[in-house]
Parts: sequence; structure tokens; C-alpha cells
Amino acid sequence: MGRTDHRRPAIAPLIVATPCLLVIVRWLVPLGLPLPAKGVLALLLLLASQFHLWSRLSSGSVFAPEFPRPVVLLLNGAFGAILLLAVLQIALDLGALAAALLHRSLVTIPDGVRFGAAGLAGLLAALGVANAVRVPPVRDLEVAIPGLPPAFDGYRLLQLTDLHLSRLFPAPWARAVVARATMAGADVIVITGDVIDGSVAMRRDDVAPLADLRAPDGVWAIPGNHEYFFDYPAWMRHLAGLGLGMLPNAHTVLTRGDARLVLAGVTDASAPASGEAGPDLAAALDGAPPGAPVLLLDHQPRGAARAAARGVALQLSGHTHGGMILGLDRLVARGNDGFVSGRYEVPGMDLPGLGLHRMTLYVGNGTGIWPGFALRLGRPSEMTRVTLRAAPRPGDRG
Repeated sequence: MGRTDHRRPAIAPLIVATPCLLVIVRWLVPLGLPLPAKGVLALLLLLASQFHLWSRLSSGSVFAPEFPRPVVLLLNGAFGAILLLAVLQIALDLGALAAALLHRSLVTIPDGVRFGAAGLAGLLAALGVANAVRVPPVRDLEVAIPGLPPAFDGYRLLQLTDLHLSRLFPAPWARAVVARATMAGADVIVITGDVIDGSVAMRRDDVAPLADLRAPDGVWAIPGNHEYFFDYPAWMRHLAGLGLGMLPNAHTVLTRGDARLVLAGVTDASAPASGEAGPDLAAALDGAPPGAPVLLLDHQPRGAARAAARGVALQLSGHTHGGMILGLDRLVARGNDGFVSGRYEVPGMDLPGLGLHRMTLYVGNGTGIWPGFALRLGRPSEMTRVTLRAAPRPGDRG
């Protein structure tokens, strides 16, 4: 089965059960239902809240639920509905408290309102799961690159990120993604980590469609943190065997005649915890042609300031899944130096002849998503086609 994340702490069952307990105490208990019905509902809620425990029991890892896909979909929907209902119940309680203070009398939330909140939570959860598991559209982005050789003006990269191939994103989904990515007509395809959830033995068939990815300048990839949860060396060998050019602290040179463009990649920030080499931009750029613009693949966006300080022109990242849910994205941003979704301009360094450099960072929302929390509301999945344009030099007139 390969090495899983046994050495890593499991998601504490009590922590993930907290929203469920809130729902039981504040939503279920006050309902005017018979006690046996409440008992059955409470048991079902508690079972659904332990989704990650069942995942760990199914595969040895919370990151790889090894159930049939319909079961994984159902568990994600139920888990999401509990979280959303907890939020809605808190809103109802606050509203009732405000009304009680205003009228100076006890305010009771009617059962109909409670059931309405539950229905809304279930509907939003179902919509969120449907949004999460779709085959995403191509999103277009233009980026001006200082010093970009004219031969590369109009050059197109297609970014896939956070595929999380798994029981939730199996081979048919991967084939559909590959077909859409290949039809996008990019000059090069890049994958910015978290390709899988599971060991090579578990995911061999699911990743096989990646061998059909095609682009004139190849398909290049870096590891994300999830590759380190499941026998990193084995996955690096297997992905390379599928035809992906792996760039762990390494680079390749893209050419158009005499023009040069450097495509570099680094390992994930979590690598040292697994005994592997951490991200090393200096090593990645060792031997790169001087003066050529650098495009960097880095799974996590939080190191963007360091890359900008080294003169990187464009960094493509993922990892955050765009924050998954509008509102929750603000919390996710706090753990990623403020970077969570879309385009950012990161101050860098003075470049000779180019003036003050600002690196463009693009954080993709993710092509897939972790199957342990597959909900998207207001943060849609994507594959991103980036068109490079030559930026005017200081003093140039538009």
C-alpha cells in the first residue's frame, strides 16, 4: 500500500465533532420530536461528523477515503451540511438573543425555522459538492513579464493544480480533465502539486490518464504536500514514468530560436517533515541562463516574497483551493501570508534596466480538491491558461 501518514497526527475526532455537538444541543434538542427520533438523528449526525475517522480506518490515512465514490460524495455532503447548519444555528441564536434583548422577553425559535435552516444547509452542501467535483472550465489570464523576449509574446501555459486524484476524482474524471486540458491549446502544461491522495498501488489506474496530457513544450510538475503523505520517492518515479517532467528544486529551459525562458520548480514546504529536501530556489535556478525571465512553480503561495526578491517574474501556486467557501477564504488566507485565490503583485527587487520589479503571483483555486472536504461555494474550481505578454521597460511609451 505504500507509506501513508501514520506518523502524522490524526484530525482529532473531538475537534471535528464540535460543530455536530452544537447542532445536537442547539438545533436538535429543542425540536418538538419524539425522544427516539431525536436519538436516531443524533446518532446519524455523530456518525457523519466522524468522516475523517472512517477515512483513516478505510485506508490508514485521513487523506484517502477508500469508499465507493457515491459514499464519498454522500459523506462530504453530510459533513458539509453539519458545518453549515452549525453556522446557521449560531446565526439564529444570535438573532433570537438580539430580539430577546430588544423586547425584554424570551424568544423561541419555531421548529419550522429550524427545519428551514436544516434544509438550506443541506441544499448548500449538495451544491457545494457538485461544484467541487465538476470538470472545471478553462480560465484565461494575461500576465506582463518584464524583459520577456518578443519570441515568447503570446506564449501560453496551462496550469492544473490540486487534482487530488482519488476515489472522489477517479480515472473517468481524470480523462475528462486531460481531454479539456489538451484542447486548451497551451504551449506547455504545468501541474503545481497535490496530484494524488493515496499510494501508487491505490491510485495507479486513476493517474494513468495523465500520460495522455500533451503540449508542444511538454508537461512539467512539482510535488505538493500530499505527495509526501504517500511514499514520495515512489510517486516521483511513477509520475515521471507517465511522462511528466518533474522539477523538484530544478528547472528546464524553454526556447524559441535564441530566446530563452526558464521554468523552475521547488519542492513543498512540508518536505523536511518527511525527511526530504525542502524548497531551494537557489538550487532550482543553478545553471539557468542569466537574464532569462523565470517562471516558478511552487505549490504553496506563502513563499512568494522570497521568490520576488530573487527576481522571479511569475509564480504559479495552488494549495489553498481558493479558500473553498466564500468567507472561509479569509481564514485560509491568514495561514498563507494573505494569498488565497487569484492574482497578486508581490514587491521584489531592482532589476538592471528594468527598474523596480514586482512579481506576479497566481494562486489557482484548484482543478480538484481534497476529498476530505469537497465543498465549493463562491470559489469555483479551474484550470488556468496564462498568456505571457512583454511588459514595457521603464521609460517606454505605450
